[in-house]
Amino acid sequence: MTTDPVKLTAQLVRCASVTPTEGGALVLLERLLSDAGFVCTRVDRAEVCNLFARWGEGANGRTFGFNGHTDVVPVGDINAWTVDPFGAEIKDGFLYGRGSTDMKSGVAAFAAAAIDFVADTPPDGSIVLAITGDEEGPAQNGTVALLDWMNKHGERMDACLVGEPTCPDTMGEMMKIGRRGSMTAYFTARGVQGHSAYPHRAKNPLPAMAALISEVAAHELDQGTDHFDASTIAVTTIDTGNPANNVIPAECKATVNIRFNDAHHSDDISEWLRTVANRIAAKMQIGFDLAVSVSGESFVTPPGELSALIAKSVEAETGIKPEMSTSGGTSDARFVKDHCPVVEFGLVGRTMHQVDERVAVDQVHQLKSIYTRILTDYFA
Repeated sequence: MTTDPVKLTAQLVRCASVTPTEGGALVLLERLLSDAGFVCTRVDRAEVCNLFARWGEGANGRTFGFNGHTDVVPVGDINAWTVDPFGAEIKDGFLYGRGSTDMKSGVAAFAAAAIDFVADTPPDGSIVLAITGDEEGPAQNGTVALLDWMNKHGERMDACLVGEPTCPDTMGEMMKIGRRGSMTAYFTARGVQGHSAYPHRAKNPLPAMAALISEVAAHELDQGTDHFDASTIAVTTIDTGNPANNVIPAECKATVNIRFNDAHHSDDISEWLRTVANRIAAKMQIGFDLAVSVSGESFVTPPGELSALIAKSVEAETGIKPEMSTSGGTSDARFVKDHCPVVEFGLVGRTMHQVDERVAVDQVHQLKSIYTRILTDYFA
């Protein structure tokens, strides 16, 4: 009896696992995997629930790992949905629901593939499933907690596939061999409040902030690298919170988001931002504070055995040779890359996070077939 990945996707979608609520999704997977002979361990930390599942002994042969998440983003305006966001309704060849694309279908596909694979052709090695409930949130106690636990208990993966949606429009067209780094800079310019009719008695922080943001936004970090497009700088907000037209404010805030490639480290970019801020502060006699939050450093898994294995399996099942890309935002691969080589491949992600999120039923079956072929060829 084979494991139906669409049925499992529907069961997972019906679990209202909005970050950080577990919603029953990991309980369902733990029961299913345990029944299939996987040794399961809950690796919960803080308010986050995580699941580690292993089939086989780690000391025997190689270990292939899958990583994914069962938490989902909020539904937003529920009145804008044409279906129950957690109803897993199937119509016109699509399964609807929050998380159907991102990424309960991916988890269902690799869980179903792993369960059937070890039953049909037990490998000389091990399969690990590392599933978190904290990818869509702060991501501090999810995959990070799983990897911390693995390191503490001597658990390892020799290679890992993250099942995030990777294809923009067509199944099989893209895999991710790396990701850009992501960081956010929070600037605060501090002056002296005063009457706008007497500007000499105040210190206006707005011109200084305008000069800073103009220079930062116009700066070209690079022109791209071998595997990455050019890094980008985006100003996302400038705020004073000043409702009066005759008051010079004492403070102005601005936020800048930077997506950077492997030509940079966040420390280098942070130092550049501080240098610009300090120079403008000295010139215009305005104080600047800078706080930096780093979501992840850029990384790339150089094309090699793992990427070739996945590309070959994808092409065999779809007829399409996937592009090796580093585009998009961050994923938990940014944590896995410190543990073992990691590549991402999953479904078409066109509707993820949207109202009426949905996944093509035939693509879920296809994804399971791809994952099964990857396991077969890896352990051959």
